[in-house]
Amino acid sequence: MFVDFNTLSEEAKVWVYPSNRKFYPQEIDDLNEKLKDFVDAWKSNDENFKASFELKYNRFIVFAAEEDVQLTNADIDAQVAFVLQLQQEYEVELLDKMNVCFKQGEFIQYKDVKEFKTLLKKKSVSAKTLVFDNLVQTKGELENYWEVPITESWYSRFLK
Repeated sequence: MFVDFNTLSEEAKVWVYPSNRKFYPQEIDDLNEKLKDFVDAWKSNDENFKASFELKYNRFIVFAAEEDVQLTNADIDAQVAFVLQLQQEYEVELLDKMNVCFKQGEFIQYKDVKEFKTLLKKKSVSAKTLVFDNLVQTKGELENYWEVPITESWYSRFLK
């Protein structure tokens, strides 16, 4: 069942899907509707299931589900299949885990790891640059550790 994202507990499980580009303003309403429909139908046979989504910065799709309900491989497969469908429909990349999302001023950049390392070497980004740790596991981690300086993320290993 779809619930307001803010009503989910800090322990709610999250999945972050970064897009290689911002969704265009004309895509947002339709995308939000599709996301809500998916979450509403996801595990609809389980009346205790509470889930939600957020579209952050018009670029990151975040799904969340309360931790007290067991998710099966089939449930996760359904989510991934839906994300694959979104990729095709909006012509974006959402499942590439070999990328780095970071802020440059007010803009969010999406680069592959190799390009990001080059930017570090050229000092185009610094240890203070804010990166998005899309591997966060819970809503609490999303709120507190998703958007952090490189030094506080797993990307800090690239600083050496």
